[in-house]
Amino acid sequence: MLRDRYQPEDIFERVPQMTARIDPVLKELDHLLEDDELYQRGRADFSRRRPRTQVSGRPSTPVEALLRMLLLKHLYGWSYQETEDRVDENLVLRWCCRLYWQAAPDDTTLIRWANTLQSETLHALNDRVAALAKQAKVTQGRKLRLDATCVQTNIHHPTDSGLLVDGVRVLSRLVQRAKTMLANQVSNLKQLGRSRRRSARQTAQILHRQLRRKGEDKEAQQKQLYEKLVETTEEMVKQASRVLQHLRQCSQQQARRLAQEREPVLPLIEQVIVQTRSLLLEGKKVTSEQKVLSLFEPHTRAIPRHKGGALVEFGRQVVLDEVEGRIASLRRDYGWGLCLLHGQEGMERWLGPGVLASNLRHIAAAVAVRSRVKETA
Repeated sequence: MLRDRYQPEDIFERVPQMTARIDPVLKELDHLLEDDELYQRGRADFSRRRPRTQVSGRPSTPVEALLRMLLLKHLYGWSYQETEDRVDENLVLRWCCRLYWQAAPDDTTLIRWANTLQSETLHALNDRVAALAKQAKVTQGRKLRLDATCVQTNIHHPTDSGLLVDGVRVLSRLVQRAKTMLANQVSNLKQLGRSRRRSARQTAQILHRQLRRKGEDKEAQQKQLYEKLVETTEEMVKQASRVLQHLRQCSQQQARRLAQEREPVLPLIEQVIVQTRSLLLEGKKVTSEQKVLSLFEPHTRAIPRHKGGALVEFGRQVVLDEVEGRIASLRRDYGWGLCLLHGQEGMERWLGPGVLASNLRHIAAAVAVRSRVKETA
């Protein structure tokens, strides 16, 4: 029989049935995310983004949609831009994130909201997910297994010359920014605001070329270049210390804020100078705990792999505890390969959603398998 057209119907009314057929794990995951305690804990952090977030301003993207999109980001290992694009163009993901026909939030919007989630909230959310796993009878929490992995920080390969050049670059940027603020307070502003970045970079380039050379006088020339680079960095540290002293006494709030931001870097650069002198000029050993491997991620440590591939990774060692049902079991495709946030606090906020995504996925997969077995029985 010839038909002219299908009867019109509500598309989103059929999406749950289609999801159950295409991706039963995602369907069960959707049921888990309907837990009110998970929602309320996330909403509590989002409400503290601004003093009057709950009562004034433009209407935000709904809390439910934000939480679900952030979870999908870690679940599938997408970037924020990929999360926006994938959700925007996929009907099933629109339904899962409760966006329906509304515009998907921009990737920068997701980043801003994600930064409001605190590490304490993520710990509490993971505890709640563990309780949901017990309710779903995925685990009973009787057996515990410990494991460890290295989560790399977002740094370049650390070398002593590279760290010294980084230190000179950061401090040169500081004195250049301070010039306009101290124009009416310092007499020798030209000398105080001098940048030694070019000198340090040229010395490092000559040093790198020397490393590829062959000859008897190679080590002596390298030692001289390292001494010159250390002296340049020491002069830059003295210069920056005087600039910071003037900035603290300045009446401008911007100057005091600049001094407060850059003060923690100065001891790290001084430590880099000490470890370079000890290792390369005096031939002494420096323990791994005493080494500075990055000025921007000072919590970074050298972690031996004892496996194939790179012999050493630079990041932090994270200890995992796993119970039956693989709750708290993680792989690097949940965002644990490389941390893109800064500092120890940033690492906790980066790894927390990965733990949640992993646990919720294992719970949903176990429930989906159990439902399939019951249907076939």
